[in-house]
Amino acid sequence: MADHQEASVTLPSEPASVSVARKFVAEVLAEWGLPRDCEDAETVRLIVSELATNAVQHTFGQSPTFTVGVRLDREERLRIGVTDSHPRFPKRLPAAVQQDNGRGMVIIRWLTAECGGRLTVRPTREGGKTVSIEIPWTVPVRTVPTGWPQEP
Repeated sequence: MADHQEASVTLPSEPASVSVARKFVAEVLAEWGLPRDCEDAETVRLIVSELATNAVQHTFGQSPTFTVGVRLDREERLRIGVTDSHPRFPKRLPAAVQQDNGRGMVIIRWLTAECGGRLTVRPTREGGKTVSIEIPWTVPVRTVPTGWPQEP
């Protein structure tokens, strides 16, 4: 593997882009040989959904687009970041049980910690921010079951 692999996509800041972001990350991970159907991949898709939802809902129309970046480095660290142009950092708000929203950052932080990773928020040079997670991620070794012909 090279030092790292990375991919990104910029999407309009609208609700329909959340599923596009989730699908983009799933396809990138599959292209890199990471299984789509493992529990870790499902967790990553949920984290991406929450990150993208926050970028759409909490920029108050001031960020026309957001960018999803995915990077896997040689040390087997997976980093996923969502960048928007709104300067306000996300806040962890107390969510009432009856509320339909307000739990995104709590969910992201908890899932990331459960994966042994960390959540960071950093300002961009352009005045926006990047909310990202970094988790350990082992690329599975492809094995051929006994009795199957080997690839040339």
